[in-house]
Amino acid sequence: MCVCFPGDVMAGDLGLGAVPGREAEFRQGLDMAIKYAKALDCKRIHLMAGRVPVGSHRTAVAKEMEAIFVQNLTYAADILSKEGITGLIEPINTRITDPRYFLDSPHQAAVILEKLGKPNIKLQMDIFHWQIMDGNLTQNIHKYFPIIGHVQIAQVPCRNEPNSAGELNYSYLFNILENIDYQGYIGCEYKPLGSTMESLGWIKDYWTCSK
Repeated sequence: MCVCFPGDVMAGDLGLGAVPGREAEFRQGLDMAIKYAKALDCKRIHLMAGRVPVGSHRTAVAKEMEAIFVQNLTYAADILSKEGITGLIEPINTRITDPRYFLDSPHQAAVILEKLGKPNIKLQMDIFHWQIMDGNLTQNIHKYFPIIGHVQIAQVPCRNEPNSAGELNYSYLFNILENIDYQGYIGCEYKPLGSTMESLGWIKDYWTCSK
């Protein structure tokens, strides 16, 4: 998975998809992301929504930002379809990770995708963020499975490997994904407690237990 140009991160940007007045930059960033994706033979690009502007109240700008996001995603969907690439939108929790991120729940993302109506723009399910914002993972996975285009994992609350101590039973969650026939990749977006190789031991353990 590639990530669309997030803007000036040092200045506080974290994506431009829903940010007022940054539409031209979003399109330029999309062009750049497509070039990288084609060079790497990557078939998915994360289209980051961005943050609520400093000094703005979330509820006051929600409608404007949603409209801009839908507009930018519509443009992106048409461009990406010509390249055979799927666009992804990812809710990021606003309780721990980023209080100002615009897209913060699968429910909000599903509403936007329904308004968009483009089959090549999908929902990126990061289980870490979903658990923090809403929980109810079993029902939400089943409910939103038809629009999920990518899955990412990390333990809650410290964002370590899935078999580390925390709130989530990943053997159970992996079984759900297998039972509903999820065929995509699972991204390991976590902070290893030790080395990267050691942190991947859960894969062998899960395969052994699931046979």
